[in-house]
Amino acid sequence: MLNAKQFTIALTAGLCIWLGSSHSKPLLSLIPRFGYQTAAAPDPVAAGPNTIQVALLLDTSSSMDGLIEQAKSQLWKILNELNRMRKNGEMPNLEVALYEYGNSGRRSSRQFEINQLSGFTTDMDLISQKLFSLTTNGGDEFCGAAIKTSLDELAWKQGEGLRIIYVAGNEPFTQGHVDFRSACANAVERGIIVNTIHCGNCEEGISGQWLAGAKAGKGEYNCINQDQRTVYIQTPYDDQINALNAQLNDTYVPMGQKGKEKKENQYVQDSNAATYDKANAAERSAFKSSKNYKAEDWDLVDAYKKDKKVVEKRAEMPADMQDLSIEEMERRIEAISARREAVQQQMQQLDVQRRQYIEQQQSQTGKDDLGNSILQSLRKQAGEKGFEVEKM
Repeated sequence: MLNAKQFTIALTAGLCIWLGSSHSKPLLSLIPRFGYQTAAAPDPVAAGPNTIQVALLLDTSSSMDGLIEQAKSQLWKILNELNRMRKNGEMPNLEVALYEYGNSGRRSSRQFEINQLSGFTTDMDLISQKLFSLTTNGGDEFCGAAIKTSLDELAWKQGEGLRIIYVAGNEPFTQGHVDFRSACANAVERGIIVNTIHCGNCEEGISGQWLAGAKAGKGEYNCINQDQRTVYIQTPYDDQINALNAQLNDTYVPMGQKGKEKKENQYVQDSNAATYDKANAAERSAFKSSKNYKAEDWDLVDAYKKDKKVVEKRAEMPADMQDLSIEEMERRIEAISARREAVQQQMQQLDVQRRQYIEQQQSQTGKDDLGNSILQSLRKQAGEKGFEVEKM
């Protein structure tokens, strides 16, 4: 006996035969393609004018190890640039989402090798964690389907903010069952910019329609050498910033089991950043000193700033705080918060000096890597939306 889905397919196919082949395509288009059913998109939410949403769509097929290395080693550089954007003098509300595509190890019946690693989040430790979990494997790189999936699944906001998709990979942009032009047109209609980053020769990228994809998405086309190693500029301030980061970590008070896991991940991502260079660790530390490093879902200090009633959740408090009165608990939290702000202020002052030093040495860094490609388009597109990079 046929189930409902099988019956629908059989009935539609029969109608196509009866009506003739000229009618078959529009009728068959009503049937969901097997293996490509995305989750229902969340209803759009209005956002303030300084909201920035960035979706990274990374090719993780077998030839893309270098791209993933650049993403891991340049994440905090990119996030710090976003964090320094200002609109009407205000810091942006920053959200990042992450997808991988083209990895046959991720194949499922729901999607063609397109895997959401994280929806839009303010938890940048989570983004770092997901990046460091990536591996590569041979597959089909369906850019159009990846763009469509991100449009369908992510909680894109409405309003005057900046909404950007970055697609990075190396196979022709035309691969797959979703026309990239229609996917990009859908993005543009919703006020979302699509930037393309071809890993390899620029002319090959153009012939592979990566430039056409950027034009269709009203974005920028860039080509990069994905195998170029990230060049770091060490500064006289890195060690001081990283030492202060250890003090900063001591001010995070985990709540419940989730808090313990998030606290552990905080240390893990510190370690991951440091595996590349102490200068990269300083980039991460600098981001952690900003208001966009948010932990209100697991840290008592940030949670208290958001909602003072959190002190009533006594069972989630650390053992040494559970027997305190409400007043004693609040005094403890406020003291820790003051200590955190003092450490962050020191880190921010040192970071200004760190960045000034880097600017003087900037010629040493690579110009055709993922980070610089993203920053180049980001500055231009953010500027068109009224954002500007905070001056030192």
